[in-house]
Amino acid sequence: MVVAMSGGVDSSVAAALLKEQGYEVIGMTMCFNLVDSDRKKPACCGIQGIEDARRVAHKLGIKHYVVNMQKTLEEHVIRDFLQEYLSGRTPNPCVRCNQYLKFSFLLKKAIALDAKFLATGHYARVVRANNGYSLKKAKDLNKDQSYFLYRLNQNQLKRSLFPLGNYTKYEVRELARKFCLAVADKVGSQEICFLPQDDYRVFLKSRVKKAIVPGKIIDSEGNILGGHRGIAFYTIGQREGLGIARGYPVYITRIDPENNLITVGTKMRACKKEFLVKELNFISKPIKNKVALKVKIRYNHKESLAEAIPYKNKIKIRFKKPEFAITPGQSAVFYERDRVSGGGIIDKVLN
Repeated sequence: MVVAMSGGVDSSVAAALLKEQGYEVIGMTMCFNLVDSDRKKPACCGIQGIEDARRVAHKLGIKHYVVNMQKTLEEHVIRDFLQEYLSGRTPNPCVRCNQYLKFSFLLKKAIALDAKFLATGHYARVVRANNGYSLKKAKDLNKDQSYFLYRLNQNQLKRSLFPLGNYTKYEVRELARKFCLAVADKVGSQEICFLPQDDYRVFLKSRVKKAIVPGKIIDSEGNILGGHRGIAFYTIGQREGLGIARGYPVYITRIDPENNLITVGTKMRACKKEFLVKELNFISKPIKNKVALKVKIRYNHKESLAEAIPYKNKIKIRFKKPEFAITPGQSAVFYERDRVSGGGIIDKVLN
């Protein structure tokens, strides 16, 4: 059994629980050559995270390995992250990290060590059924992370364990104290581990500054209201930092990379009902006919009732009610009650 140990309380408790259950546990920590001193919060795969994971492994009496995955991170996560922002889209690198790093590269490392499973500290559940494996929400809905795991397939789920799926965050910290783990009160790491100073704009400037070109901000009628510093620095639904005084709040309603334009309007104009989803992944059966389900358009969004309609090689989602800031580049995840049926990347907002 290999446990992906980030040095945080969640993965540490996952390792401790599996060790207590009698598994032969090996800890494995991903290294991304991160500089912790530049961060407001500890990075999950930085120097401090590696040291904390090593200390926990020593406390539990398990083997611990560090795997340098900087090249894989660059190829599968950072490159996409930069290109998406330059294209006026807002990516979710955590989804790609799970897809390409943890449950592909790291899982292969685990199999090479003759491990039957890869376990992580995610708050989610894998349930075996007659027709395969299901991915379900965690007991603690406030911490549920099934959204970030929707791109896993049957072979990956078969090899995956999420020991925290039936615990709340409070219970996990209590378990950490019970196991006398030094990370019991450690603050949570930032979601995007490779961003210095918790600011994606700083990272973009350091990597693709020359490709970022200022442009115009307009209203829905095409009137010029001001200027922007480059579409990569903005996202749909954004209100702050626009430098526009209209006498009422305005939000970004559209980003047009082809003409380097940002359109703003009222909050109502930033609410839409229909959009297309591409790069689809279904955990069990794909959607072949129109169905009713619930859709989550970002991690902190409460999933809402919608129709899913096959549309060529994509899925058209039609919400029952308009939703705020449907953002191209983000993931739309489909739920049937507490089960993840699949999802994809938001491609184009229709109306």
